[in-house]
Amino acid sequence: MRVGPVARMLGFAGLLPQAVAVLLIVLARRSVGDLGFVLALTGYWLAMLYGALILSFLGGIWWGFAMRREAGQGALAGFAVVPSLVALGTVIAGAWKLPHLPSPWPAVVLGSAILLTLLVDRRLAETGEAPEGWMTLRVPLSVGLGGLTIVAGILFGG
Repeated sequence: MRVGPVARMLGFAGLLPQAVAVLLIVLARRSVGDLGFVLALTGYWLAMLYGALILSFLGGIWWGFAMRREAGQGALAGFAVVPSLVALGTVIAGAWKLPHLPSPWPAVVLGSAILLTLLVDRRLAETGEAPEGWMTLRVPLSVGLGGLTIVAGILFGG
């Protein structure tokens, strides 16, 4: 089993929404009045919601790997639910201060969690459960998405 070119292309295309989120926040800094506020808030929430969605998606992938196991299924299944819980927690933390501006920290935590998924992905590759080429796909995608999510939070807060 190998990571195919379509999966690779779709994976990298999946970085575009987060890049757009960062771009909106950057444009907000150059805009005045209500437009800047709307752009910044839209960029922040796009980054938060898309990052949370993908983090949950990664947990779903791990769940699928866990279901294929004969032994040790419970441990990986347990790890597989953590991304959804972290995603939900960061979105709630981001919304906690509404109607005031949200804190940048939930985005930083969310981006860091996305980066940490590489630890489980690496283990799946080492055990041979993940397809060949898994880490050559997962590393740039997790670093890209995690990094963009952190940048969105920092730019929004700064």
